[in-house]
Amino acid sequence: MADHFSEPLEGRERRLRRFRASKNSDRVGQISEGIARFTGTPQFLIYLSIFVVLWLGWNSFAPENLRFDSAALGFTALTLMLSLQASYSAPLILLAQNRQDDRDRVANEQDRQRAERNLSDTEYLTREIAGLRMTLGDMATRDFVRSELRDMIDELDRERTDRLREREERIAQLQAEIEQLRASESS
Repeated sequence: MADHFSEPLEGRERRLRRFRASKNSDRVGQISEGIARFTGTPQFLIYLSIFVVLWLGWNSFAPENLRFDSAALGFTALTLMLSLQASYSAPLILLAQNRQDDRDRVANEQDRQRAERNLSDTEYLTREIAGLRMTLGDMATRDFVRSELRDMIDELDRERTDRLREREERIAQLQAEIEQLRASESS
């Protein structure tokens, strides 16, 4: 608290004014956007046309003592009011456009950053896919493994067939020896 009182009053007020101005400028910007949006609608044109027709009708056909804008002077008050409305709406529309430009600029920057991230992600994925392709190029494919298994099965079948043939020959040989031994024992 002591800090607060040691600061000159002018500095504190300036900071407060800056703070209030920033809050108010945002509020003014929002209001100006609302006005700019409304003045660009057909509803506003209809309301303005009805207002002008009523003004002209009242000041042309109403009793003389109730008229407040003279047709003889070219409806000076109406001209003044429409000029005032135009002089205020033009800067408000420009303010709204500036705020929209700022939003567009921020959106474009975010889109650019998103596009950069997407590009870097795409490049990373491309490198990863290339690495996988190179790795798979060194690996055995399904067709290669199948053909190797078929070759091994064929080789095992040949070996089994050869062993069966050798066993049958050995059995036939042993049967022949048994027959010879029986024949020599019986003689």
